[in-house]
Amino acid sequence: MEVNNRPWYWIPILNFASGLPYAIIISVSVIMYKNLGISNEDIGIYTSLLYLPWVIKPLWSPFIDLYSTKRKWFLAMQLLISIAFLIVGLSIPMNHFFLISLAVFWVAAFASASNDVASDGFYLLALEKDQQSFFLGIRSTFYRLSMLTGNGLIVIIGGYLEQEYGDKQKAWSYTMIIVGLLMTLITVYNYFATPRTEKAIVKNSVEAKKASFSSVFSSFFQKKQIGIVLAFILLFRLGESQLLKMLTPFLIDDINVGGLGLTTQNVGIIYGTFGVLSLTIGGIIGGIVISRDGLGKWMLPMFLAMHLPIIGFILLAHFHPASVYYIYATVIAEQFGYGFGFAAFMMYLIYVADGESKTSHYSIATGFMALGMMLPGMISGYIQEYLGYGNFFIWVFLATIPGLILSRFLIFPKEYGKKSA
Repeated sequence: MEVNNRPWYWIPILNFASGLPYAIIISVSVIMYKNLGISNEDIGIYTSLLYLPWVIKPLWSPFIDLYSTKRKWFLAMQLLISIAFLIVGLSIPMNHFFLISLAVFWVAAFASASNDVASDGFYLLALEKDQQSFFLGIRSTFYRLSMLTGNGLIVIIGGYLEQEYGDKQKAWSYTMIIVGLLMTLITVYNYFATPRTEKAIVKNSVEAKKASFSSVFSSFFQKKQIGIVLAFILLFRLGESQLLKMLTPFLIDDINVGGLGLTTQNVGIIYGTFGVLSLTIGGIIGGIVISRDGLGKWMLPMFLAMHLPIIGFILLAHFHPASVYYIYATVIAEQFGYGFGFAAFMMYLIYVADGESKTSHYSIATGFMALGMMLPGMISGYIQEYLGYGNFFIWVFLATIPGLILSRFLIFPKEYGKKSA
């Protein structure tokens, strides 16, 4: 293992390369399809189905553990993602673009899920334990920054091109081509910046071959408290999974149907400015406090910080304030809380995966997390249409309670993640 491998050079962009495809496939596709005339119900169910590769990635993650190196895997997958986004851009002006783009997004989703497995494994293998806890906040922050680049900068570009051309199909076609070119540049950077810890990773792969696929999976389900652990992972993001799907339609929909009536460009600016800054600060602070005091002391406060800002969207949906500053304040609170709180959740998943076959076990844990995002997201459009935006956000807030309750029953070392003296 190369301990002095300059992690500041590669951790930020490697995790940016994990988050950006996820943002485009899961979040920006919602905005794109909304502007191209697809209904909330279809957006909810079909874009949520794109979570499936992240749900079932444990089925093929052992292959990434056993064959080749993590570095070769994530570079190949990032190149495939780049090509897929270029094809999506070219398909938008075609007939049946919805079906074609969804099919290509599926390919990109499988590549992105594989990229996540390889990148996570590379992170766990290339860094010592105390480095992992310290860089967790940086890792989480740049992952989320990439999400905001999609929901911010990319959406701003899409909105600008909509106004420039007066043709939403052309605007989003060019936008997706730009995303494909950006991913290509990121892939080239990661090729040169990531350390070539080939020998250490190959050695790990050879050792992993001694274990069969069945033993890798069965050993995960033999972990302590596995029933409570899986229930927690599945339910913790129950509210967030629905919020993420319907938040953009809420911001864009006209006031007469309960939305806020913002333009596509407005949405991009809100998330791409103060949202980025708030998330960055929250994520860095989250990693620092865990590294300083351990996960036990901060888990509940961090989880509360992540969920309580949903109250702001309840107020926006009921009162529809005329000033955009109320929207900014809500987004700032939500992004800071997300960056701060999600670091705790990811640190706990690292604890769950700790031990032998930790790359595959981390993949299994995040697969269950994706399942907890996919299923509620699929029905979120129908729930929103039935309840209306105001009552929908109340329901989303209530949906965070089961995960908070289960978190109090989790048993783990209270100083887990704390930097050693």
